[in-house]
Amino acid sequence: MSGEIRRLDAREPEFLSSLSALLSFESETDGRIEAAVAEILESVRTLGDAAVLEYTRRFDGVDAVSMAALELPKAALSAALESLSVAQREALRIAADRVRIYHERQRIVSWDYVEADGTRLGQQVTPLDRVGLYVPGGRASYPSSVLMNAIPAKVAGVGELIMVVPTPRGEQNPLVLAAAAITGVDRVFTIGGAQAVAALAYGTQTIPQVDKIVGPGNAYVASAKRRVFGTVGIDMVAGPSEVLIISDGSGHADWVAMDLFAQAEHDELAQSILLCTDGDFIARVEESIARLLPEMPRRETIARSLKNRGALIHVESLEQACALANRIAPEHLELALADAGPWVERIRHAGAIFVGHHSVEALGDYCAGPNHVLPTMRSARFSSPLGVYDFQKRTSVIEVSAAGAQTLGEVASILAHGEGLQAHARSAEMRLKKP
Repeated sequence: MSGEIRRLDAREPEFLSSLSALLSFESETDGRIEAAVAEILESVRTLGDAAVLEYTRRFDGVDAVSMAALELPKAALSAALESLSVAQREALRIAADRVRIYHERQRIVSWDYVEADGTRLGQQVTPLDRVGLYVPGGRASYPSSVLMNAIPAKVAGVGELIMVVPTPRGEQNPLVLAAAAITGVDRVFTIGGAQAVAALAYGTQTIPQVDKIVGPGNAYVASAKRRVFGTVGIDMVAGPSEVLIISDGSGHADWVAMDLFAQAEHDELAQSILLCTDGDFIARVEESIARLLPEMPRRETIARSLKNRGALIHVESLEQACALANRIAPEHLELALADAGPWVERIRHAGAIFVGHHSVEALGDYCAGPNHVLPTMRSARFSSPLGVYDFQKRTSVIEVSAAGAQTLGEVASILAHGEGLQAHARSAEMRLKKP
């Protein structure tokens, strides 16, 4: 593996077209996947448990006689936690505590105010009743995903949190189950794929219907989440992971190279980009990539990602780098600068900003505290990280006084007649005091 990565220069006339080509990502829908998912969803919707059991046997190699055999008791979660090494348990607890402390500050609360005529207006904030958490299983097992999705739901006050996690050939990941124990997940079913999404969205004889589904998954899971949106809420349909590093050449080239690797090892479609004002430093990063790549266990995935979607870009100034960052709107943005603080306010569009040489994105994935579920594919221009607010809903509260109805009734009557909605107008007019 050579660690090949393209070099671009932001000062060249054709740069913006080259950047657009680099950023373009078409999440092509595979017709076979879409057709299979549609069939699975309909089967689970109509047959319930029986369909889930059949798909779990077919796709995961788990032949369960009933759904009860696929639900893990709380004792199994506790046993998984106890089976961990002391270091693993402590790491999970520290990470969970940090994530919880951060998210407790995100709670929004009900409010109201009373106008001079006695009319009371406000907003009532309530948690969702029931949420489904999808957690990948098998080789892609992420206890951090449990922490980042379950903790804000619990902080919000969600009544019941149901986790689904596939266990191919019956293989259970103790770290994932331990994370479920630490975060207080209420029920855990060892099912996955589109059939698990369908079970959560429609409900079965055993699994109750949820109000929202959160958590990452493969192409089948993503397709299923898209299709059930509207029946239930979803967090987002995420694209490949992204990191953008802005450098002034003051850091260590090996650190930057490894930060690029950390994103690239997720997936060959992941995107790792460096914007740097120092051409010599870019050359040193390129050398670090070539030297460090052979020692990486996931070097083939990293190499493909860097070659196909990565770039080292020479920029004229940090001002230009920030402007480009706002255009790119990355999932993760690292400000690897000697004095990074003043540049934070220049960034308008990013899922998360990591400030300074020691604020590595990998810490954000696990234990810094803020959520690692972030907008991708330039959606940071209009969306935000997952948080407590995603598990709360807001209801308007309107209590109009008799005096207030006189003023508001006149206004509503005029506007309703203007829209040709006479019943609206009459409804408001009936509250008016007759002269």
